[in-house]
Amino acid sequence: MIKKLLCIFILSFLMISCGSSKNVTSTTKRTTTDTKEITVADKIVWTAVSYKGVRYKYGGTTNKGMDCSGLIHTAFKQRNVEIPRTSREMYAKGYDISLRKVKRGDLLFFKTARKRGKVNHVGLVTSIKNGDIRFIHATSSRGVIVTSLNQDYWNKAFIKAKRVL
Repeated sequence: MIKKLLCIFILSFLMISCGSSKNVTSTTKRTTTDTKEITVADKIVWTAVSYKGVRYKYGGTTNKGMDCSGLIHTAFKQRNVEIPRTSREMYAKGYDISLRKVKRGDLLFFKTARKRGKVNHVGLVTSIKNGDIRFIHATSSRGVIVTSLNQDYWNKAFIKAKRVL
């Protein structure tokens, strides 16, 4: 008798629990303004940011060490976009843009040394918020970092912005 009651109880429980599930539907509708299209520039920036914290190494292009142009070259290459290897060669590509029109994925060029020549440093724009242009680059003192162009040192060393995408 106890076995029959136990079986009836178990079967009842299973029937109740299986029959109580509800179909859940979303009441939120997505519009095209809800989603932003992911661009090649976004992917290149994400790749570059994945190297944040890597130490500086002249001529480096790996997680073991990078220089500024090595970082940019590697980020573009991993996204199947060809770009020259050195900052001077990169400077010869693309077209000039004003800082007011700079976008994520654009390149910023700098002269940080007193030696002859013009360009010796490059960075990749990661974001622009309220006029603050942030860029990723490799510095000899801190490795791969994200910096604001508003910092006095970088603002004074800035030469030109270029679009290569």
